Formats: sequence, structure tokens, C-alpha cells
Amino acid sequence: MRIVLDTGVIVSGLLMAGSMPRQAIDRARRATILFSIATLEELDEVLRRPKFNAYLPQELRLKFLAALIRECEEVPVAERITICRDPRDDKFLELAAAGRATHVVSGDADLLDLHPFRTVRIVTPAEFLRESD
Repeated sequence: MRIVLDTGVIVSGLLMAGSMPRQAIDRARRATILFSIATLEELDEVLRRPKFNAYLPQELRLKFLAALIRECEEVPVAERITICRDPRDDKFLELAAAGRATHVVSGDADLLDLHPFRTVRIVTPAEFLRESD
């Protein structure tokens, strides 16, 4: 399996141990997690937001990010995709297409409504856990 995790899933999984998003991240680590420069930049920006300091110190959030990146495969994106209601989410579809992903794991209705995208399954963390059992 080749997995794209959207930013919301990663942030939720990091901040809420034992949650469905966290379980999905842990399960995805058994496969290949993909990232692009665009998805990484968004994740880095979100993890640096001061509002998350109440849940986890920034230093630990960035250590998690560094560890995750070491485990993931960077994918160069060449194709521009513009089909999502929220244009900021198109980067996940671009990554999925370029990286030959099997799944995009997301809690975002704008992405979930596009299931399936080409041959890629767009699923919630709970659906991913059921499918990858």
C-alpha cells in the first residue's frame, strides 16, 4: 500500500494518542507513506501554530514531524490537479496521482466526496483501519 495522509489526520493523530487518526498513522507506517514538498510545507506550518502548545510543546511536534519524514517517501509532483471544492486540498490528489497511491486517508469532506479518485481510495481513518486489517 502507498498512503497519503492529509494534514488534519496527522495533526489529530499527533495530538490525540489512541485516536482513530493515530491508529491510522501507526498502521500506515507498515506501508509506504508519501509526501510532497507542498504537503510537507503545509504540515510544517500547521505544527508550528502556537494554539497547539496547549496540547503538546512545539519541540515535540517538530520531532514527530522529523521522525515521520525519515520514514516517508518524497514524491515529486508534476501534474496540476484542480478538482477539489477546496483548492488547498488539490495538493493531496496531486501527490496521490504522482505517487501511485492506493489510499488517501482524510477526515475532510471535500476530499472524501471525491472517492474514488482515479484508482485511489479516499477513506476516513476508521475505513482505512478496516481495509488494512
